[in-house]
Amino acid sequence: MDYAQSGAFGTPSEAGRRASGSEPGRLEAAAAGEWLDAEAIFRQYHADLVRLALLLVGDRASAEDVVQDVFTRLCARGRELDQHSALAYIRAAVVNGCRSVLRRRALARRIAITRAPWREAQESAEHTAILAEDRRRVLAALAALPARRREVLVLRFYLDLPVAEVAAILGISQGSVKSAAARGLAALARRLGEEQ
Repeated sequence: MDYAQSGAFGTPSEAGRRASGSEPGRLEAAAAGEWLDAEAIFRQYHADLVRLALLLVGDRASAEDVVQDVFTRLCARGRELDQHSALAYIRAAVVNGCRSVLRRRALARRIAITRAPWREAQESAEHTAILAEDRRRVLAALAALPARRREVLVLRFYLDLPVAEVAAILGISQGSVKSAAARGLAALARRLGEEQ
């Protein structure tokens, strides 16, 4: 579905009119490109955001749902964001959405285990077919890490974000980012070395 043609994303001036009525200052700022242009961000970063979510949640369908939910909420609320900080805000929203998905999965697993302890969760055939063996091993090792280390590694090394930006997105100190990254990399190296 072409979200831009369906009217899900308006122009910055339309967003300004919806959010602030007829305030001339905001309309001029929106027209000048100082406020969030959700359509442009969606077109430019959608694939990157889905890949970010995929690394955190482990399956493409859930990753696409998380990103779609973020943009839907962003447009429904008529949020006005500074164009320069919008991507960081959206990335943080995607990470938080992934956390929610993982919490729901953990709860569902606990409920399933208490109801049917003999059943084991199995990866879907589609998931296995899509991922190459090396990618599967890395994703499995990444998934075994604690959530904070996994988030730091994905943001720091997959998105190649600086330590300061990772700290801002996750709401932790730069020292915590560095130590989580070092421990996460060491754990990945051990885990991948054991599988060979």
